[in-house]
Amino acid sequence: MHPITSRKHAPSRFQHQMSAALATMLLPLAAQAGEASPPALDDAMPVSKVEVVGRQENDFKAERASSPKYTEKLVDTAQSVQVIKKELIEQQGALTLTEALRNTPGVGAFFLGENGNTNTGDAIFMRGFDTSGSIFVDGVRDVGSVSRDVFNLEQIDVVKGPAGTDSGRGAPTGSVNLVSKKANMEDAVSGSATVGSASQKRVTLDANKVLDADRGIALRLNAMAQDAGRPARDVVTDKRWAIAPSLGFGLNGPTRVVLDYLHVDQDNIPDGGVPTVGLPGYTSPDRSRPFIGGAVPVDPQNFYGSTGDYDKIKADMATVRIEHDFAPGFRLHNITRYGRTSQDYLLSAFMGSSANLATPNPADPSTWTLVRNTRTVKDQENRILTNQSALTSEFGTGGLRHTLVTGLELTNERQLAYGLTGLGLLPAANLYRPDAAAPVTGLAPKRTGAYNEGTIDTQSLYAFDTIKFGERWIFNGGLRLDHFNGDYTVVALTNNVLVPTHFTVGDSLVNGKLSALYKPTANSSIYAMAASSKLPPGSGFTVSGNLNNAQNPIYDPQETVTTEIGGKLDLFKAKLALSAALFRTEVKNEVEQDPVDLKYYQTGRKRVQGVELGATGELARNWLVSAGYLYMDTSVKAGKLTTALGENHLAYTPKNALTLWTSYELPFGLKLGGGARYSDRLLRGLDGAIGTPAYTDSYWVFDAMASYQVNRNLDIRLNVYNLGDERYIASINKSGYRYTPGTPRSASLTANLRF
Repeated sequence: MHPITSRKHAPSRFQHQMSAALATMLLPLAAQAGEASPPALDDAMPVSKVEVVGRQENDFKAERASSPKYTEKLVDTAQSVQVIKKELIEQQGALTLTEALRNTPGVGAFFLGENGNTNTGDAIFMRGFDTSGSIFVDGVRDVGSVSRDVFNLEQIDVVKGPAGTDSGRGAPTGSVNLVSKKANMEDAVSGSATVGSASQKRVTLDANKVLDADRGIALRLNAMAQDAGRPARDVVTDKRWAIAPSLGFGLNGPTRVVLDYLHVDQDNIPDGGVPTVGLPGYTSPDRSRPFIGGAVPVDPQNFYGSTGDYDKIKADMATVRIEHDFAPGFRLHNITRYGRTSQDYLLSAFMGSSANLATPNPADPSTWTLVRNTRTVKDQENRILTNQSALTSEFGTGGLRHTLVTGLELTNERQLAYGLTGLGLLPAANLYRPDAAAPVTGLAPKRTGAYNEGTIDTQSLYAFDTIKFGERWIFNGGLRLDHFNGDYTVVALTNNVLVPTHFTVGDSLVNGKLSALYKPTANSSIYAMAASSKLPPGSGFTVSGNLNNAQNPIYDPQETVTTEIGGKLDLFKAKLALSAALFRTEVKNEVEQDPVDLKYYQTGRKRVQGVELGATGELARNWLVSAGYLYMDTSVKAGKLTTALGENHLAYTPKNALTLWTSYELPFGLKLGGGARYSDRLLRGLDGAIGTPAYTDSYWVFDAMASYQVNRNLDIRLNVYNLGDERYIASINKSGYRYTPGTPRSASLTANLRF
């Protein structure tokens, strides 16, 4: 077959939207936060200058994002950026990235997959769009299908809005950056041991040792081992171990070098979900058997796969970081990384269609069975090799102060996925009493010769200039050029014949960001921002020759423009951060079919707009809070509707979402905490399935924590999750045949040691 080639150069045009409403609302509050002028002093009175230096950070509030591209404090950053610190993650007993992101309203793993395919790893949705391909580790893209553990993280930076100028191709509505722990100049040893519901067992270690104080050499070692089930599910297991050494040189000097390595090994039994039979909105998939619509729900702990199912992952990541200060205000940041992730996956999935749901005795549901022979597999490897350099320069021109960040990034990514046969057959399961131990016949997996191989080469140049005009105004402009080349080979097995198809994609993407920020006081800001993002076809290692598929190389990139106005305010000596933002994201170039000529055009447009509020930090001495509220109004502005219910709203996107966590430390070493999460109903995607629920109900979940400091080296923490034992749907697949139950009431007990 002939290659399909596409090379386009079509930079987008910015659209700017300004509003004074939010500024008017925040100005009085910001003025109150300003420091009052000190009373006049007698000229004859001797004056002693006292300078008090203190940290404004606390266990919940961070001052800055980690990326060198963000040069200002969060309060002076003209964009919605949330930093989730490790102390908050530890208080909540969160273990994975998905759990930690519950601190960000409206962000979660809401989508289970399509038909028999179940998403693996961190399948994150943010503001209406899949953000799984925009997860970064220390600023480097991480595309492996891994459920990421938080044991080696200092913080998580959640950037809302298009991140095209920051990180190149990506999701229309944001990105997530994981910040790794690194060697430092402080001797410390800490560890934890956790036991909990579903036979949970977990230990962690974090040890840092200064090897040479004069030369700034230190070694840090983080390690983790876990063997656990899931409180919501039978049979499913999460078994993993990992190790992450970090060696630093010159940490107290102008040239700092840090060598990092991360190895992760997972051996899990995956979860294919639970049938939606009997849930609200469920009706019979077979008109000739209407009685199925009256079936009672199955036990949400039932497991419909096989004990022989597996999800085996090995991930390795080697990183070299170099930072050099040439002079005050002139420094270089360089990171080189090689990463490799392999996944070997087998899941016995099911589809509850009429053909797969048998009812031998209509009057006796205990005889009903469900076919589960959709054997879903993944034999895949991802690799990345990248070198990224950023040069920061601070200088003045006339009355303006500049902080200029320029950068060059060179990246090679590769994905190779093999087709498998010999997956065996699993007998149908009893609908209400499935047997996971039922024998699988003919199981002998082997590669068929079919495979998908993709290579992406990207060269990127960018520049950000932050300009300060006086003490009140900060302007920021950024521009990024990505030259993207993708080369794909798809070898399909058709009638026992291997048929190859070759695709190439090439494009030069230009993205930009522009903002203006005004500071009514030193600890407050009001801003307006506009930014763009692009996602070219084939950039996520998915390519297609079908005309109805946006991943066909003949199409232009998906284009996004986000406008945002907002305000930020630091209170109580900058220990509590408040934020408010109004945003609108317009996504265009969606592929749609014309109803008249039945041809496909890039005429589709989607819109997400809303308001997001946040509060993070210290309300009073020993009283911490992290809270957020998000309202989203989403719609399809041009093109067909995407929800099964037929509403003009984006799927897997709650209209209202709230998250809250607060803790208070009592004088005698007891710390009490608790939190709440609310998610509005979710509409699932459009599919041809019959009788399945079109949406999931809204829900509230409440958690609690109590920690007691036994002595300066030991504290004990109890976490209780879902206090009300609320039954809810955490995610649902596109057809609505399957869902993931939310975690029921459960608990964990952790002993933390520090030396």
